[in-house]
Amino acid sequence: MTTKSKDIIAFLGETYPHAGCTLNFNNAYECLVAVMLSAQTNDNAVNAVTPALFSAYPNPASLAKAKVEEVEPYIARLGLYHNKAKNLVAMAQIVVSSHQGEIPLVFEELVSLPGVGVKTANVVLMELKARPAFAVDTHVARIYKRLGYAKESDSPIAEMKKLEKAFPKEKWIDLHHQSIAFGRSICKAIGPMCDKCKLSGHCLYFKKTSSTIGK
Repeated sequence: MTTKSKDIIAFLGETYPHAGCTLNFNNAYECLVAVMLSAQTNDNAVNAVTPALFSAYPNPASLAKAKVEEVEPYIARLGLYHNKAKNLVAMAQIVVSSHQGEIPLVFEELVSLPGVGVKTANVVLMELKARPAFAVDTHVARIYKRLGYAKESDSPIAEMKKLEKAFPKEKWIDLHHQSIAFGRSICKAIGPMCDKCKLSGHCLYFKKTSSTIGK
């Protein structure tokens, strides 16, 4: 492991020692639904709608019987709710018909479900402790491209593979959560607070912007 990787682990661990998943769920079904709903939406917004949604549809079997237009009102406050409702119902129908009503905890089976991409599958598997992963969301993608671990052109799965090679497996889950906290509070997409970051010496973004400002 490089000095840079060690510095990142130390800084994020010290700054965000209690970082964890902020979505509320009680089982694999609720976890999958919550993560699917979190796309392009903050976790607090998801947590505000899922209690009523889970009360109405407490398992895949009940959701599979629902009509899309019946699900939509429960999640209408979220972005892309039309498409999300469609994917939720389709996902539940396949879970019932092909997986005996149980959420499959195998990566290849998860990504075959409607509305479940690489990031969603990895987050679900990670949160349910089914397997370690360094899931790449928008915050993780931005941070580690700025830090030089990935190229701007890298896909989430390509970046994930690079990060999993760069950091020890036992740190992946913590680093995922800590990186999200870091991305939300300091390494923002717009107006990052570089003065509060101890990783500027490793950061390509900081070097580029500081040299531009200095001209």
